[in-house]
Amino acid sequence: MLLPGVVYFLLFKYAPMYGISIAFQDYLPFLGFGDSPWVGFKHFETLFSSPDFSRVLTNTLILAGLHVVLVFPAPIIVALLLNELRITVVKRFIQSSIYIPHFLSWTIVASLTYLLFAVDVGPATQLLNSITGDRLDVLADPDWFRPLIIMQTLWKATGWGTIIYLAALTSVDPNLYEAARIDGANRWQQMWHITLPAIRSTIVVMAILMSGNLLDTGFEQIYLMTNSLNREVAEVFDTYVYFMGITQGQYSYSTAVGLFKAVVGIILIFGANWLARRFKQTGLF
Repeated sequence: MLLPGVVYFLLFKYAPMYGISIAFQDYLPFLGFGDSPWVGFKHFETLFSSPDFSRVLTNTLILAGLHVVLVFPAPIIVALLLNELRITVVKRFIQSSIYIPHFLSWTIVASLTYLLFAVDVGPATQLLNSITGDRLDVLADPDWFRPLIIMQTLWKATGWGTIIYLAALTSVDPNLYEAARIDGANRWQQMWHITLPAIRSTIVVMAILMSGNLLDTGFEQIYLMTNSLNREVAEVFDTYVYFMGITQGQYSYSTAVGLFKAVVGIILIFGANWLARRFKQTGLF
């Protein structure tokens, strides 16, 4: 029973890792992996000395920071609020409503965003224009790019993320709440001293997993929302690899960029896991 899974990972996860070697070559497709000349860390030196590096790194880190501060806590907060609902019909309706966006592709999400914020005719743009008194072009304004990305992510991912935390909340012993009420604890105190500690291990594990994907800001979403006017703040490592590797044919350089991002992700996972263990929390390993 284990064999198909092992074969799958060997063929599609580990075997392709041989392609990482082109990050240390001047890879030429007609020469292949074996005959392309080796150049060592040349492409990494080019990356770190490139003026694009600081810009792309800054854009990626800003979006990653916004995800940590705004996106990561959102499913926890929603799960806690849903857990306090006592009307089952309302609770199920809200759960179903916020799950649906997860099943929409980023293409549909981007299309809806363009419709809502189209210049002059978009309903969201008209509302903002009436509030500010200015004529806004939200889709082309670099200052609006990051808020739009975060709002899209919150709308699409929050409902799905609550599933994990709601599942963790089902393991909380109801007798603990009853004992707390007898002791005079209000709803807020019950949540702070019973509910949150009960799901702390789940939160820590999800935080560790998120740390490994901190630099993965999402190629498809960013690419669809990028245009010539906001590219300065929109370009991140995911889109940079695409433009350099696919559109410009710099395969070795783009592989070096991807490898740098992967190494940082591994370091972050081990670091986050070490911190969790250091503070006596449940880690991944």
